[in-house]
Formats: sequence, C-alpha cells, structure tokens
Amino acid sequence: MAKAKAPPPSSSGKSAKKKKWSKGKVKDKAVHAVTLDKPTFDRIIKEVPTFKFISQSILIERLKVNGSLARIAIRHLEKDGQIKRIVHHSSQLIYTRATAQSD
Repeated sequence: MAKAKAPPPSSSGKSAKKKKWSKGKVKDKAVHAVTLDKPTFDRIIKEVPTFKFISQSILIERLKVNGSLARIAIRHLEKDGQIKRIVHHSSQLIYTRATAQSD
C-alpha cells in the first residue's frame, strides 16, 4: 500500500507570505465630552433646534459629546417643545425642528 506523494511545494504554498487584503485603515479614537459644561449646553440650546434632521448620531458628530449626553439633550429639547419627534425606535430616535405650524 503505497501512499501518493504530495506535490512539490510551490511558491504559493505554506512557505509563501500570506496576502494582506487591506492596509487596515483605523479610525482615530474620538475623545468626546462626557460632562455637560456651560458652553456646550448653550451651544446645544442655540444650534440644535435649527437642525433639519436631529438624532443622537448627529449630536455626537457635530457637538463632540458622548451618546448619553446626546440622549439627555434630545429629551430636554423635546420637553421644551423646541424639537418634534418623527420616529421613536428603540435604538434610533429621529427628530426635526419644531415649526410654527405644529400638527
């Protein structure tokens, strides 16, 4: 019972270097505010009600605050009537600016 010989190692075998498919683009770690200071709060009160599309992601991106602060700011603005809810999903809350003609 003779076993079949393995083919001779080629240049694309185990000994060859494995191909890297990506250069591994890494996004820099964002350093967002975790506490709400007076300038940030004033900026939220002044700017956010003018945004046409308001979500937690938008606040994180534009105002450089973390997610929990963004959620708190959205709840505060909605309670004051400065923004209006469009969609309330468990993981994504979408709002728009409150206009003079409220439904």
